[in-house]
Amino acid sequence: MKDDAKFRVRTRREIARLHQQLSTTMVYVTHDQVEARNTFVVAFIGSPSMNLLAGSLVETTVRDASGAKGLSGVEFRAADGAFTMALGAQWGSRLASRVGRAVILGIRPEDILIHPEGSTSEPVGTVRVRLDVVEPLGSEAFLSARVGAKEYTARVPPRGLPSAGSEVELMFNAERLHFFDAESGETLWVE
Repeated sequence: MKDDAKFRVRTRREIARLHQQLSTTMVYVTHDQVEARNTFVVAFIGSPSMNLLAGSLVETTVRDASGAKGLSGVEFRAADGAFTMALGAQWGSRLASRVGRAVILGIRPEDILIHPEGSTSEPVGTVRVRLDVVEPLGSEAFLSARVGAKEYTARVPPRGLPSAGSEVELMFNAERLHFFDAESGETLWVE
C-alpha cells in the first residue's frame, strides 16, 4: 500500500513534467481523490463518495457591543436554506472574490464527526440532524442523515454510536472543506 502511494506520487510528477515539456492538451483519468479537481470526478470517487451541497457564499459582518461594524467574514448558505456555516479566516481570504456567487461545498465522509454532547467548544461547521441510518461495519461506521433535501454520509469510529432516529450535531472539519464553482464544477482552491 505504501509503495502504491509512492508510485502514484511519482506518476503524477512525471505526467506534470511531460505536460509542461510537451505544451499540449492531455487527458488524465484517475480514481484517486487526491487528484480529483471537479465535482464530476469527486461525485464518483470513494465509497461513500464526497458529500456535495449547493449554496452560495455570503459576506457577514460582526458588530461589537456598541453596534459598530467589526470584522467581516464569509459564510456558506445552502441553496435550500437548510444549512448555514460560518467559514474561518483561512477560507474567508481564499473565497472573498466568490462572495455572492453560487458554489458547491464538498466534504468527504471521514471529515464529518459527531460533535460531543456537553462540549463547551463552539466549532465552526456544525449542523443538527436526525440520523436516518447508523451502519456499524466493524472498524468504522457510516451515519446517514438529511440536511434539507440532501442526504449526507459520515464515516466515524464504531465506538459510542448514537442510534438511528436520534438527533446529533455533526461537525465538518473546516480544514478539509472543498469548494467548487457551481457552473463549471471546477475546484476553487487547490493546495
